[in-house]
Amino acid sequence: MTGSLDMDFTTARSLFPGLGRLTYLDVAGRAPLCTPVRSAIERFMDLAEVGGDKAAMFRSIEAVRTAYAGLLNASPDEIAITKNISEGLNIVANGIDWQPGDNVVLCEALEHANNIYVWRNLERRFGIQVRSLPPTPEGEYPVEAMAQAVDARTRVVTACTHTFTPGFRTPLEGLGEAARRHGALLLLDGAQTVGIGHLDMARLPVDALAVSTQKGLLGPYGMGLLYVRREWAERLQPVYLARFGVDLGEAGEAAAGGTEYRLMPGARRFDLGNHNFLAAAALEASLELLNGVGTQRIEAHVRALAGRLAAGLIDLGLPVRGGPEHPRRDQLVSVGTPGEGHNASADPRMQSLYDALAAAGVKLSIRKDMLRFSFHLYNEAEDVDRVLDVTRAWSRGR
Repeated sequence: MTGSLDMDFTTARSLFPGLGRLTYLDVAGRAPLCTPVRSAIERFMDLAEVGGDKAAMFRSIEAVRTAYAGLLNASPDEIAITKNISEGLNIVANGIDWQPGDNVVLCEALEHANNIYVWRNLERRFGIQVRSLPPTPEGEYPVEAMAQAVDARTRVVTACTHTFTPGFRTPLEGLGEAARRHGALLLLDGAQTVGIGHLDMARLPVDALAVSTQKGLLGPYGMGLLYVRREWAERLQPVYLARFGVDLGEAGEAAAGGTEYRLMPGARRFDLGNHNFLAAAALEASLELLNGVGTQRIEAHVRALAGRLAAGLIDLGLPVRGGPEHPRRDQLVSVGTPGEGHNASADPRMQSLYDALAAAGVKLSIRKDMLRFSFHLYNEAEDVDRVLDVTRAWSRGR
């Protein structure tokens, strides 16, 4: 979506009152709360005091499904309502009729643990082969090697749209071409991209995409969304089935059909109710904001900010992954040498800089021993300058 409200970024920033208290550069972990989302939560709670309005709750679910489909340039029937990314990945993975000797191709070193265990579980249950390729020396997906590992027994190729560290955009075309050449499904973890980067499912060779709502979608924890291209969705068998996944026309939510039943079209067959209606009410508000600004504009905005930060930190002598102008750097900047530290760095210099930034009110995170800065539509050049000022003062004091 290109956006219809034409909201400028200064106005968007004003909707996040918490930014008056700190410099927020950690949407890769979770998003700050904006006033439209908080207001939606409060309205939901006001209705909940008198039992709520179930019909309105279901209307909100469909509004979310439609708005999210618009964000991806997809069809609402290609969107399932889930709990989180892990559930979305498992829905797709377990919907395939695996046979011993089938394989999945991935790069475990760049994946969140939950996009590893799903495949190790299938390895144990069905005897599938997990083909894990090492990353490049720069910490990126080895696209050519992964493509070469795909063969007639490959059922799934899986990756992140952006890695959670060092945060570079994944070249999806090469992976998608290899998957389609062999009839495999390309499944993506969109945690670090959706709502921030521009994704057009009508043009990308992506078959399924799982996301949760607490990061780029600016919502709370406890809800996820799963895109599955319709032709793929209707080839998958739901491992769990509930009333919302069965097509009974206009029959009520408690209606039961006979032994012969038809699944809902597309990804709707994966819906399990009831949903997290509170999170849906919040997400309806945040999606209106995101669609109003437009992901093409957001992507360009955050890429410029990330580039400015990377160049400034390099000028101060910091080891920025990918250098000053990495072609696939969008909203994330990672600083330091890769290791294994999570929330704390084994590198004393990086930990010292993190402590100085945190003490100055800069919200960031540490992943794999590296400092991770991440941007969204509410950030501005002054946030970058604040980080550089603190870093400059820290450098002088060492």
